[in-house]
Formats: sequence, structure tokens, C-alpha cells
Amino acid sequence: MADMPKGRWVRETLYEKEGFTCAFRADEVLHEEHTDEQHLVIFENELFGRMMALDGVTQVTERDEFIYHEMMTHVPILAHGRARRVLIIGGGDGGILREVLRHKDVEKATMVEIDPAVTDFCRKHLPQISAGAFDDPRLELVFADGAKFVEDRDESYDVIIVDSTDPIGPGEVLFREEFYRAAKSCLTPGGVIVTQNGVPFMQGSELQSTIEKFRRLFNVATCYLATIPTYVGGPMAMGWGTDDETLAALPSAELERRFAAADIATRYYTPDVHKAAFALPRYVLEIVKPA
Repeated sequence: MADMPKGRWVRETLYEKEGFTCAFRADEVLHEEHTDEQHLVIFENELFGRMMALDGVTQVTERDEFIYHEMMTHVPILAHGRARRVLIIGGGDGGILREVLRHKDVEKATMVEIDPAVTDFCRKHLPQISAGAFDDPRLELVFADGAKFVEDRDESYDVIIVDSTDPIGPGEVLFREEFYRAAKSCLTPGGVIVTQNGVPFMQGSELQSTIEKFRRLFNVATCYLATIPTYVGGPMAMGWGTDDETLAALPSAELERRFAAADIATRYYTPDVHKAAFALPRYVLEIVKPA
């Protein structure tokens, strides 16, 4: 029998209490520390490239980050069609910011990250994720609690993207109804909020809770899906809240027109994928349907 590969294994602990875990081999640990907010580790893995985990939960990998970042960004921006101001809550690695700023019609992107250490480490060890986005003059970078930020902000946004961690630790407040209500107050008429809501097959209660709260706040409360290899257990759900009932049901021809006008090269997103992402399998429909 061949020798086992050398290297420390970094365990994914998100579903540990439910009886499931997996692990990624850290061929080289690039940085590890307990910040003021959370435990952070950045390491190299032969299959996924550079990876970052926070509090035992995988956040981003070099190999498949484009799927998550493209779908969290281009779906709401192209569905809106007139997005000029975009608010990003979280997203310290800069991947969402990178994709937002690829839209030439976006005049300002405000990014609110609670932990400056995450952004500092990612700019140093994962610069390919942000790809220079932090140097774009359209960026307003704020280090603050995202929940408090939307409560105090008097500026409005066309699209809000909540690139949060899972509802544990500092990310927990970003799943409360008070946060969603305050975020809605920051949306322009017809604006849309998109949230990271985990893998429905594994985290159905998380998605259900968000959609129930959205239903009390928005005319349209649903989700769309994308399959991201790192996040095991099936496709990931992105929560969708808006008062504009047309945004999730745009004709394919209109999506094609907007995508062509944006002139953005993508590796996962296409107008057809956009349209299909809102076609939910029955087990997800049962999670998001009204009680």
C-alpha cells in the first residue's frame, strides 16, 4: 500500500453536529491566526488551490470561487438592469467586489466587512480572488458590522449582496429579520437583495428561515441555485428578496441583450443558466413554500 500523503488535514466542521464532516489536505499553511472576530486559516490544497476557512468552515477556494461570485453578482445586477449603486455586506476576499466592478454601469460599490484582517490576509495570500478590485476608485470600503451599517446608513442601493458566513459567530446577525428590514430600507424602489443561504439539502432550516422573513418584507421571496463543488451536499441557495415581481422572470431574450451589453466574460454564468437557476427542485420548493 502506498504511503498516505503528507500534510495536515483541515476539517470542515459545518455539519459536524449532524454527523457529517470532510477534510481538505493542507499541503502548505500560508497563514493562521485567531483574529478579533474569528479563527482564520489560509492554505494550499493540490485539488482546490489556495483556500480559506473561518471557524472551521470553508469560505473560498481558488479553483471554484468563480461559480459562487458570478452567480451571487451577475444574477441580481443583470436582472435589475439599471444598477448604479451596489452594497456588499461581507465578502472580505474581494470576489463579489471583483464581479460587481466588472459592470461598467456601476458607479459605486460599497463593501462592508466586519473583520479587516480577512481583507488584509486575502489581499496578501489570495490576490487572484480580488484581481485588483480593491484599487478601483468606485469602491467605498468600510470596516464595520454590516447589521449596524444598514441601520445607520441613509444612502440607497439598487442591489444588496449579502456575502456572509453561515449563521454562526459574527455572521449570525446577518440572518435576523431586523437586519433584513434595515437592509430593505436601504434599497431603491424595485431594488433586490441576494443572500448566501447555504446548501438546502443540508441546511434547509436556514433557507426556510430567511425566506419566511423575506416573505414578511418583500412581494417576492424565493431563491435560486448554483452548484459549487466546495460546498458539499448539493446546490447552494441564494435568497432573493424584492418588490419587483418581474425581476426573477425576465425573458431569455432580454437577459441575452443585457449580458451582451455588459460585455463581461464569464466561466459559469450565462443567461440560460440565470434563467434555469430559478427552476427549483421539489425538495427546495417545499422548503421555501409558505407554511
